Amino acid sequence: MIRGGYAVACGLLLLSSLTACTTTVAGTATWPGATLERVLLTERDFPAGVQYDRLTDDPTQPDGAGGPPPMISKPQGCANALTNVIAKSAERGPGSAISYSVGFDGARVVMTVLSWQLDLEGLAATASRCERFEAFFDPQSHGIPITTTRLPADDGSLVYQQTMELAGTQNSIFMAFANVGPKAVFGIVFPTENPTVPVKATLPQTFTDIVDRQITRIRAG
Repeated sequence: MIRGGYAVACGLLLLSSLTACTTTVAGTATWPGATLERVLLTERDFPAGVQYDRLTDDPTQPDGAGGPPPMISKPQGCANALTNVIAKSAERGPGSAISYSVGFDGARVVMTVLSWQLDLEGLAATASRCERFEAFFDPQSHGIPITTTRLPADDGSLVYQQTMELAGTQNSIFMAFANVGPKAVFGIVFPTENPTVPVKATLPQTFTDIVDRQITRIRAG
């Protein structure tokens, strides 16, 4: 199932664990959940004091259960566009994805490692179509301007900054998507102040560093 998590006025985001069924064989564990466990960044990979948590979903729940519905947008469909691209090719069932969060003072990062590949061409085309759009809380409300900007990245990965302007204030989140061999990884970071965490984040550098380390770990696995 896909758990839809929405921020920046429910923009082009997806926070989820995605799962899929497969067949196991005798010998070394090769089912997707086992192979993902071997390449996952863990609490030991982060500085002491950082808040690391594994995220879980209930596979019996439908996509988007527990989350808000997509906002109205102009152009139509931009408020949940990347979510829809991922959902079209998503594999579901136990073991096809593992998600974790990493909390700093200044950022909450959510990463998902997949046993299947993302449609990067579709994601890039959709992000380009929705480079500038307006989101609406209801048909009578004023539009909230949202921009989606692609940032430089290596190895064919996609990194975006999405910025919402509300009441004269701009707020940004960052997203990253990459295929690594037969697997994939995507992540999102929310600027989140938390002075109880002794490790300070700098965005987008802290986020892109985690993405790069996760990609490197998958390649090494």
